[in-house]
This record gives sequence, structure tokens and C-alpha cells, in this order.
Amino acid sequence: MSSLKEVNHTRLAWTVTLTAALFFFYEFIQLILPNAINVQLMQAFNLNAPGLGWLASMYFCANAIFLFPAGNLLDRYSTKKLLLLAVVLCTAGTFVFAIAQNYLIAAAGRFVVGVGAAFCFLSCIRLASRWFPPSRMALVTGVVVTMAMIGGFVAQSPMVFLTDWLGWRNAILLDAGLGIFIALAILFIVQDRPPNSHEEAKADKAKLKSLGFWRCIKLVLLNPNNWLGGIYTSLLNLPVFLLGGLWGMRYLVQVHNLTEVQASYATSMLFVGVIFGSPAFGWFSDHIGRRCFPMILGAVFSLIVMLILMYTPELSLTSLIVLFFLIGFVTSSQVLSYPAIAELNPISLTGTAVSVASVTIMSSGVIFQPLFGWMLELNWDHKTIENTPIYSAHDFNTAMWIMPIAFVIGLVIAFMIRETYCESQAQ
Repeated sequence: MSSLKEVNHTRLAWTVTLTAALFFFYEFIQLILPNAINVQLMQAFNLNAPGLGWLASMYFCANAIFLFPAGNLLDRYSTKKLLLLAVVLCTAGTFVFAIAQNYLIAAAGRFVVGVGAAFCFLSCIRLASRWFPPSRMALVTGVVVTMAMIGGFVAQSPMVFLTDWLGWRNAILLDAGLGIFIALAILFIVQDRPPNSHEEAKADKAKLKSLGFWRCIKLVLLNPNNWLGGIYTSLLNLPVFLLGGLWGMRYLVQVHNLTEVQASYATSMLFVGVIFGSPAFGWFSDHIGRRCFPMILGAVFSLIVMLILMYTPELSLTSLIVLFFLIGFVTSSQVLSYPAIAELNPISLTGTAVSVASVTIMSSGVIFQPLFGWMLELNWDHKTIENTPIYSAHDFNTAMWIMPIAFVIGLVIAFMIRETYCESQAQ
């Protein structure tokens, strides 16, 4: 009988967590879609590379500002209600972005989408920490991130085809409509806690009350592992933000002479790599009972694969597809910082603790997307075709050095994070 209850609990736990992760899937479509329509955005709003970088980074600006408050709210109030509010904000912002006729309105739409996005991943981790034991958190986190990467995949080739068919504005309007269906799924399926966990809920509230608001903030902010985990993930995540989120298609079209459709195949494989890599690293970490060792491996292999991409001449389409897949796979070690952070903080502060890492991650988008555009134009000869800037292989390699440097720093940081042995270390 107890075995049957356990099976039913596990099924419900996965159903709740994956339904919440649908919002993470949706948010990653919004995050990544500028990569598929960057030429259209440059033409529609008369943008150069830094200007496009700033437009895309509005999402990250909002995330960086609202993630920490979102973590605090999720520790104290209903996850389901906050999720619903966030989906509404995201859907509204996507609609505004689709109909915007000037740069400032488009930027405002992206900002509102970013506000809603502040709650998506934190909500999934908050729910998972209540529904699953610590020994399964890495696998669950990997699966949640896989949902997001499926969204990133949808924002590549499928978005290119949809844009060619409907036009970029109508494609995004259709995208906005998807948010309504996700909100309905969350409304009818998501539950804040497992059944019969009222005593646990009361205990969490009592603990938060006894600690006090400012002491909770202090405990989280003064834990160096939260910052180290966030920095590690932000550095290993740069290929997703830079190549998958904005510049990958331009790089492949202008340096490797691919068509737009061929380039979308390769950039899509970056997300396919993360789709497979996230649960693989999660399973490996849970299986060996270590968090830091797989993170070290991921940083080393990320550096190797990125240098192969940058410095191997005349790569074929097949080689590029394989390399983009490998970049996605090996950088997936970034997902392990989340269970590590959850295990290094009291469970009642999971949302707040993970929000510290998430602020760091999203701040990297604010910094590095415009920085990449600025570095592209350092030695640019100002050549354009049909109002679209044309950059050389040298221009791109100069900008792409951001990533190998980031991986080296991430490797050093992985040695500094406290090992949890896949168990809660919080006192």
C-alpha cells in the first residue's frame, strides 16, 4: 500500500513540476527568439549591433532587477498564484513587443517579459524542493532545464519557418497566444505542496518568521557558495545567451556562409545538446554523489570544444551542427549549481538562495550581449548589405573570446564551491 502511495506521489510530483516548467519553456522562447529575427529587428528599428544587443538585453535587465524580490516572494507566498501573475505579465509583454512601432515600446515589451521571467525557474526549483528529496534534485533540475531548452529549440528553426510564413510580428502574436494556454494548465494542475503537508508548511512559515525578513536576506547574501554557484552558471551559460540567444545565426551566415535555414539548424543543435546534457549531468551527479567534480569536467570540455569551433578552418555544415551540439551538451554542467545551492541553504530559503544565483546569471546577459556587439564593431570596416552590418571572421573571433575566458574562470570557481555530496548541508 505504501509503495502505491509513493508511486502516486512521484507521478503527481512530476506532473506539478513539469506543468510549472511549461512556463520556463515559454520564457526561453521569448529569451531566444531575437536570434531568429535579428535581421528583421535591425531593419524594423534601424539598429546596429550594440543597439540590437541593448534591445535583447532589456529582458535580462528586468530579470536582474526582479529576481531577488521574486525569490523572497516565492518563499513566503503561493507559488501557483505568483506563477499565474508572471505568465500574464509575460504574455502581455510579448503582445506589446509584437505590435511595437518604435524602439522604446519594443524595449518596454521586452522589459515586461523579463519581469514575468523572473519567476519561472525559481518557481520550478521552489516546487521541486517541496515535492522531491535532495537526492533527486539534480535530475529534476536537469529535466526542468531541458524543458527550457526545448523552448530554445522552438525559437530557432521553427521560429524561422513561422516568421517566413507569417511575418515576424504575426509569429510573435501567435507566440503570445501560447501564454494563455500555459496559464490555464498552471491554474488547473499546479499545487504549492504535496497533499497532507500542512504541518511542513506551518513549520516553514514559523522558521521564516523566527528568522525575520532581514536575517533571511543576510543568511543568503553572506553565503559565498550562492554567489560562486551563480557566477559559475552565468559563465558556462554564455553560449546560450550569445550564440543561441542573439549572435549565433549571424556568425554562421557571415563567417561560415550558411543560409539562414542552415544556420538555424546549427543553432538549434545547441539547445538539443543542452536538452540531452542537462539530465545527463544531473543523473551523473546524483549517481556519483558529487556536485563539483562534474562541474569541473564541464568547464574543461567547454573550453576545448569552443576553441575547436573558433579555430578550425572551413567547417562543414555537419561539423558545425556537431560542434554546436557538443557546446550545448558540455556547458550543461551549469545546471548542477542549482541543487548545490539548494543543499547549501535551509530549505525554507530555497527561493531566495537560488534567486541570488539567478540575478548573477541574468546580469551576465545584461553585460555580455551588448559587450559582444561592441567587440564585433571594434575593427569593423562598416560594410553593410541592405542595411544589415556584415562582420568578418576576425570580428566574430574577437568577440567570441569572451567565452573561452569565461570557461577558464568558471573552472577556477568550480574548485571553490563547497561539495555537498548530494545532501543538505544547512545547519
